[in-house]
Amino acid sequence: MKNKLLIVGCGDIAMRTADLLRKRYHLLGLCRKAENFDTLRRHGIQPIAGDLDQPASLAKLAGLAHTIVHLAPPPARGRRDTRTTHLLAALSRRSNMPRGILPHRLVYISTSGVYGNCDGDWVDEKHAINPYNERAWRRVDAERQIRNWGKRHGIAVSILRVPGIYAMDRLPLARLRQGTPALLADEDSYTNHIHADDLARIIVATLRFGKPGRIYHASDDSHLKMADYFDLVADHFNLPCPPRLGRQQAQALITPGMWSFMQESRRLTNQRMKQELHVRLRYPTVAAFLGGCPRIAK
Repeated sequence: MKNKLLIVGCGDIAMRTADLLRKRYHLLGLCRKAENFDTLRRHGIQPIAGDLDQPASLAKLAGLAHTIVHLAPPPARGRRDTRTTHLLAALSRRSNMPRGILPHRLVYISTSGVYGNCDGDWVDEKHAINPYNERAWRRVDAERQIRNWGKRHGIAVSILRVPGIYAMDRLPLARLRQGTPALLADEDSYTNHIHADDLARIIVATLRFGKPGRIYHASDDSHLKMADYFDLVADHFNLPCPPRLGRQQAQALITPGMWSFMQESRRLTNQRMKQELHVRLRYPTVAAFLGGCPRIAK
């Protein structure tokens, strides 16, 4: 009989991960929208109705699965991740559990944004966190809740800190077509990347090899400044490279959300991921991925 694995947060990465796990696990997926149930079923996931913003809807999760993959984002506002609070409370509700069973393992998908701005320095998993905005603070809160919960209950918890995710359908083509500016080279920020398929493979590797209480960078080998990334994509698809401006000029033309990412600069190391999780990246760099892509984009 297959062990049960519960996926929390059933978006694109969850579907890619499910496709790699469906032969090994009985997959369950927490989903709040019934109209998405058929999509989950097509990927071998049994839908479980529930909403992380509605704690009463999560009662059935206690004792349901041996393993949890937590991909759900925090709420949109504040410094607390109440969704993770509700999830952990539901998983720990012993009154509904057969024989008081708790999960054996939980993998949480976090963000490299917890480090804030590092002025382009190299950052490993021991680097101090320095959240720059509330979005990052919510992730810090989720990580702390999960690590403390794991220690309290003796559950193997692993955390993946993930940078910018890309794939064929997640490239900045619309931004390039709009001519949104990028920053001058000496004012630009280093950014980090991971292909969506590689992230799914890293999640699978973490389930197998991740050490309890351990943090891993789920990042590729690219060391690009943001404008260089845009230029790389533009050149491949024969689009105009974005104009480069100074920070003061560019800020007035860039959305606040994008600007917040441009305020942070760091280069993630990924040796721990490769050595401990035995990951071999399918796309070690953005350039390697683009090299196998058609030059015409929709």
